[in-house]
Amino acid sequence: MVSSTHESTARAILYAFLANFGIAIAKSWAAWLTGSGSMLAEAIHSYADTGNQVLLYLGLRQSQRPADEEHPLGYGKLSYFWSFVVAILLFSMGGVFSIYEGIHKLQHPEPLSRIWIAIVVLVLAILLEGSSLYGALREIKKVRGNRPFKEWLKHTRNSELVVVLGEDIGAQLGLILALGFLVVAQVTGNPVYDAMGSICIGVILIIISAFVAWRIRSLLVGRSADPDIQDAIDAIIDEQEAIEFCFNTITMQFGPDTMLAAKIKMRSGQSIDQAVDSINALERELKARVPNLKWCFIEPDVTD
Repeated sequence: MVSSTHESTARAILYAFLANFGIAIAKSWAAWLTGSGSMLAEAIHSYADTGNQVLLYLGLRQSQRPADEEHPLGYGKLSYFWSFVVAILLFSMGGVFSIYEGIHKLQHPEPLSRIWIAIVVLVLAILLEGSSLYGALREIKKVRGNRPFKEWLKHTRNSELVVVLGEDIGAQLGLILALGFLVVAQVTGNPVYDAMGSICIGVILIIISAFVAWRIRSLLVGRSADPDIQDAIDAIIDEQEAIEFCFNTITMQFGPDTMLAAKIKMRSGQSIDQAVDSINALERELKARVPNLKWCFIEPDVTD
């Protein structure tokens, strides 16, 4: 399960990297030829997204490092850190720069030239970015299984896929807006519409980056495991004949891995050796049946 999720995430990152890098080069060429502010904003956005994919992959690789003395629970949360950095970069390099460029073009409008080049590039970019978005959604489908998409988005602990999805959606919306405003600028002959397109693109990027940062914040602070995992854990504990009652369970997500701490009440009449054997058997069963459950701490007690 860990390997499958890791591979799906890596593929989604690769799709986005290849699409964004090719699109960024094409947009830069078109922005230079046409003088379009919307196109320049889109080029900067694509370069930022390309760099973001590198950071996401770096976080994905670093999160797989084995635990050591200083990090006994491993490096799983590094994926959250780099995803948060990407959200900040999407805000600053993408959103803020696009708004700045738009305001600059409003204050100092310049006539557009060879606008048909920009339109052709944008149409091709929409197709390429669409393929990247489709690839991301396909990998998400593999990870979420039969769960509804909205439920997966609400509860997922996979920060990389959330970031890639947000970037792809933001890119598609930005491309469509840039294309629309360029067409209006061409029809009306007014370059102000091109500047307005750049500002609108920046606003969309800031909204998406804020959403991504908000989703990842809870993972950085420390978030429990997916509700489905918690339900599975509770069900397995309830099945144990040697356990009379479970006072509480606490889970924590560390990248792809989960930690569990549980306080239970053993049935009376068991010797210490029998209770230890029952707890050890429970831990083995939990790790065998719950995907990615890496740490398991069971505390027997008589009161909460």
